[in-house]
Amino acid sequence: MKHFDVLVLGAGSAGELIATTLAKAGRSVALVESLRVGGECAYVSCMPSKAMLRSAQVRKMAGDIVPLGAARHSVDLGEDFDAFRWAAIRRDGIAEYRIDEEAADRARKLGVELFRGKGKFTGVDQLLVNSDELTWTDLVISTGSTSTIPDIDGLSEIDFWTSDEALSAPESPASVLIVGGGPVGCELAQIFSRFGTKTTIVQFSEQLADKEHPDIASRLTENLRSEGVDILLNTNVLKVQTSAEKMTLVQLSNGSAVLVERVIIAAGRHPSTSELNLGALGIQVNERGALEIDATCRVAGQEHVWAAGDVTGIAPFTHTANYQGRLVVDNLLGGQNVANYDAIPRAIYTDPPVASVGIMHDENKEDGLISARVELSQLSRNSTDGGSGGLLILSADRVKGVLVGAAAIGPHADEWLAQATIAIRAQVPLSVLCDVVHAFPTYGEAFGQPLRELLTQLSRGMVASSNLTP
Repeated sequence: MKHFDVLVLGAGSAGELIATTLAKAGRSVALVESLRVGGECAYVSCMPSKAMLRSAQVRKMAGDIVPLGAARHSVDLGEDFDAFRWAAIRRDGIAEYRIDEEAADRARKLGVELFRGKGKFTGVDQLLVNSDELTWTDLVISTGSTSTIPDIDGLSEIDFWTSDEALSAPESPASVLIVGGGPVGCELAQIFSRFGTKTTIVQFSEQLADKEHPDIASRLTENLRSEGVDILLNTNVLKVQTSAEKMTLVQLSNGSAVLVERVIIAAGRHPSTSELNLGALGIQVNERGALEIDATCRVAGQEHVWAAGDVTGIAPFTHTANYQGRLVVDNLLGGQNVANYDAIPRAIYTDPPVASVGIMHDENKEDGLISARVELSQLSRNSTDGGSGGLLILSADRVKGVLVGAAAIGPHADEWLAQATIAIRAQVPLSVLCDVVHAFPTYGEAFGQPLRELLTQLSRGMVASSNLTP
């Protein structure tokens, strides 16, 4: 039996950060991981998807500039040049060929003891990993999340992909059907479509990216459809079966059927907690399978158990995991830091990207918020870039007079929306935001008009309130 100051279960972005930082601070640290040190993002998710999206973007740009000839295949390398395979080679290099030894060696050199395998709790202070029994003073659970596989008749009988396989494939299928129109489904659709794959998205709800503002989601849908992606909303997959041609026949709730080479499941993710035997610690997960944590990232009801990353179910993004990881480290080293999730940004990295942060005004509800918007086609930078426009929507609290939400679709929106993230987190008054000078010509200028409109709405509201008779 081996005892450690801190045992970190799960070596994703949060777990790796926590383990290595605490080891550098002189703590004895065990890091337990059954897959890769660094987690999904570096090897089969965020990094490979962004690499493929960039390659697909460059391919489209080349095709737009030179409509005819080999430029449509990214570069002039002859008729047999396989653009997808070339992009996959670049992707695999960026994703370190899905091999984590470099990250594992870095952790070991810092003093982290790495245990390869699945951990299972066997007591209130004991974890079994293969034949190793580990104990701890403090425990950090950062086991991440797992792809949700919907209950579809026949799905277990076919060779379907999740995003992991889709973003590791060396070749592109001739046709794909993507189950799920969230961020992952939309990004995969653009990747495959731009490399010549006939692509269909099946989404159960009335809009793609159903966590986003409806008007932003509508623009995203228009963009993907304009590139040839077939998008079926308010539709479910009822059944899948292998056809005589070794294709997959997909039967849909709208009465139609689609024959494709590959089915990709992108129906979301859920916290990875079911195989841990958390009951041995006296811990119960919530209805989503997530660990409930307090503002310090301590697991509810536990003095020496902490959690970070997707396993908490809070804003499940890599940047949230890193944020929570830093909080856990600070608090294990004697701090009393608390989390603030008011301004956690999110993005869909299509071309153009979708980005949002905070909460948005719902025109169908009395939510105490006001909103304003601007078309990016009005911007001089859009003209110089030959852009296709876009949309920015801002929401503000009418009582506090501060920005509380922003949503956009347009060129580089994932970058320039960061100023809204800062404004929301710092609760900068609208009057100050209106006084900010943006460089000309930039996409950041988009904030000027809607911010002034919000300040005008706020002023009108204050005047109206002052004119009320007691």
